[in-house]
Amino acid sequence: MTAALDRVKAVADAVLYEGYLLYPYRASAAKNQVRFQWGVLTPPAYAAGGTGEHEWSQAELIAEPAPDGVLRVLLRFLQLQKRVVEVAARPVPSATVDGVEYTTWEEAVEREVDTVVPFSALRTEIRVPFQVGGGEDVEQVRDDTRLVRRRAGLSGELRIRAVDLPDPFGGLKLRLRVENTSGWAEPGATRPDALAHSLIAAHALLSTSDGHFLSSADPPEWAARVTEECVNERLWPVLVGDTVLCTPIILNDHPEIAEESPGTLYDGLEIDEILTLRTMTLTDEEKRQARATDARAAELLDRVDGLSPDLLDRLHGTIRYLRSVTGTPEPEVEPTTVTVGGVAVGEGSRVRLRPVKRADAHDMFLAGRVAVVRAVLFDVDDVCHLAVTLEDDLGSDLYAQHGRYRYFGADEVEPL
Repeated sequence: MTAALDRVKAVADAVLYEGYLLYPYRASAAKNQVRFQWGVLTPPAYAAGGTGEHEWSQAELIAEPAPDGVLRVLLRFLQLQKRVVEVAARPVPSATVDGVEYTTWEEAVEREVDTVVPFSALRTEIRVPFQVGGGEDVEQVRDDTRLVRRRAGLSGELRIRAVDLPDPFGGLKLRLRVENTSGWAEPGATRPDALAHSLIAAHALLSTSDGHFLSSADPPEWAARVTEECVNERLWPVLVGDTVLCTPIILNDHPEIAEESPGTLYDGLEIDEILTLRTMTLTDEEKRQARATDARAAELLDRVDGLSPDLLDRLHGTIRYLRSVTGTPEPEVEPTTVTVGGVAVGEGSRVRLRPVKRADAHDMFLAGRVAVVRAVLFDVDDVCHLAVTLEDDLGSDLYAQHGRYRYFGADEVEPL
């Protein structure tokens, strides 16, 4: 596994465990009764019952491979594992042994299906069936207490095909379809029943060592039309370096895990600082229950409880400029100026705020207020942004020390 693919897998893991275990991380929490919302592919019989679920997903995108290039497809998903606490051979909600609590819970096991196929073979659809075995594992905690983990077997299929684009463009339209082909069927089954036989958080990584993929969000002009004709159903192709992440969650190209994030918090669309602080406020009893719920919850609590002030401070107020996406070094905050109405405006200039119609309500409330320019910044499109603090705000110096500014365009201020 290359370092580049490892970075892609780090992003994919955030998708894999999106909503796996929601704050406050206890099995008894109401929102943890409805889990696994993304990328769920149920057995066909359950999907056909008007449940709103689906047994397949599909991504289409444009590839420009070398004549002898090969495609690697790495399918990843979670398999549900039911962990049951048994005391004297009878299932119970929980049990405490030697001061440690064990809770009946639904865990998840990571699964991968890795296949490599030449692009030249894809003019005819390639089908790659796969199976994941079920099973039962027993962990004896005490003579009369044990944990029983049960998994249902799964079966599925990858269907891969490529179609040549018309001349003179060249390239291929590549289709990846992921299907749950499990034969399980049970009249009146509930969603939790079906989840035990589902591919959960299913997504795929596509890579090739000879050639490249085109962006589905921002293709070159020549490929715009054929890209618009691509059909993506419950999977969206996202460029991550030279690899494509086909994800059930729509992301922008080249997503990254924030370097300040010390680890996943599992809660959807997480903001690390807020969730970390909230987790710190859990009582000892709540933390005990969370640790009993899941090993990942216990690891999360250990990490949060051991977070140093320096690491916690890194989570606060980080800003990344658009230039960093292009590989161009981020601009230093220097006393540059921009001309507004014939007047040079720079660091320390006093201006009156005149938000334009595109501004949101928060900006419109500041119309007419006097502000002090703290920095003149330019984004990747060389559009000017003025970082300001309000002159009559008693906390303006404190905000400036932490780099917490309000931002206005050069056409939204009046020099004073």
